[in-house]
Amino acid sequence: KGTKKKSTIKFVIDCTQPVDDKVLDVASFEKYLHDRIKIDGKTGALASNSVVITRDRTKLTVASPSELAFSKRQLKYLSKRYLKKQQLRDYLRVVAASKNSYELRYFSISSGADEEAEE
Repeated sequence: KGTKKKSTIKFVIDCTQPVDDKVLDVASFEKYLHDRIKIDGKTGALASNSVVITRDRTKLTVASPSELAFSKRQLKYLSKRYLKKQQLRDYLRVVAASKNSYELRYFSISSGADEEAEE
């Protein structure tokens, strides 16, 4: 009686700023996520659960079936771990840009008095 299309949820991790500065390699980040995302407590179960990670130049998109209830939080956790591993955790933070996307941003360092002296 008609095939109903399974709805997918997409989570986006936007790495535009660090990639433009050549600080972060999206390909290795993608591989890191691919190896470490857990589904039902198991890593390496992405394909069997039809979770797809795609990347373009600056963004990673994780698409999962909506009935899987994929955790966005896990993406944040893994992103932070990856940054830590690359020793970038002191410069970059993972910020929720919208309901289903994260963005890697630089810390905005405002020291106050120094900035006024520079102008």
